[in-house]
Amino acid sequence: MKSEDLMPEPWEVAVVETPRSRSAEVVGSVPAVIGSAGERAAWRFLEFFAANIRNRNTREAYARAVRLFCEWLEARHVVDLRKVNPVMVAAYVEQLQGERSRPTVKQHLAAIRMLFDYLVTGGVLPMNPASAVRGPKYVVKRGKTPVLSAQDARLLLDSIDTSTVVGLRDRALIGLMVYSFARVGAAVGMKIEDYYPQGRRSWFRLHEKGGKRHEVPAHHNAESYMDAYLDAAGIKSEKKSPLFRTTRARTGELTERGMTRNDALRMVYRRANAAGVNVRASCHTFRATGITAYLENGGTIEGAQQIAAHESPRTTKLYDRTSDEITLDEVERITI
Repeated sequence: MKSEDLMPEPWEVAVVETPRSRSAEVVGSVPAVIGSAGERAAWRFLEFFAANIRNRNTREAYARAVRLFCEWLEARHVVDLRKVNPVMVAAYVEQLQGERSRPTVKQHLAAIRMLFDYLVTGGVLPMNPASAVRGPKYVVKRGKTPVLSAQDARLLLDSIDTSTVVGLRDRALIGLMVYSFARVGAAVGMKIEDYYPQGRRSWFRLHEKGGKRHEVPAHHNAESYMDAYLDAAGIKSEKKSPLFRTTRARTGELTERGMTRNDALRMVYRRANAAGVNVRASCHTFRATGITAYLENGGTIEGAQQIAAHESPRTTKLYDRTSDEITLDEVERITI
């Protein structure tokens, strides 16, 4: 492991005393090019991550982007933040385009631009050197997320050994993502109280990104999977506890700790391989699979958008693979 991998991220710096009493420590905890602009710049830098960005995933991604940019500047002996200009930022973006995908480049530029904006509004810099820099164009009309056919999705669900609580948990989690189009972050973040009865059916309460609380009725298959899991786990009364929990390696018993996205991803890889599914399935695969199956059976884009809690139908359309088979049929008309 590299020594820099052990360094805390900017938002992990503990702030328990007044800024004046810890000025040297704070300046030393930020990149040199930021610290060179003084204590105010250092604190504004930390505030950008700790107070301005509430989503943890965005915070981590932006911190990586900013750290790489600062390292790039320092490698070129740019140690004064006030000397960073649009030409430097453009040169960095140009280099990045040869190393990263276009969406990644756009994300890195957005992080740099937002940080400089925050420094400008905080009175650290007179202008934003990244505001005039344009990123690469990237237009997506069809998503890249691998999608399972309805047959493969059923094969995967039926292949899970449900004689153990772990198998029941895994089937319930995959079923939730397929039948409610839930993002994995919202799924593993559920508490037991987020699966609740309303009328004759059960509902899922999902806390999606952007602070949105999204409620969706449970499909009858997802409902039966969830009930079987909760009955076997014996945790129905623990309303405030994580719904999907990790297990102890030796005994296979559930712990009190909730699963993470990485835990869910490893589980999906393991289950897909065991089922012989021929697609490099990820957690997001089940969201796209559910939307495609819904549309194939007469559902509308507007309905899928509402279930998936998308802001725009264009986002929902990226998950639609119903046209793939039609396109293949048309290509096969080319008889030579």
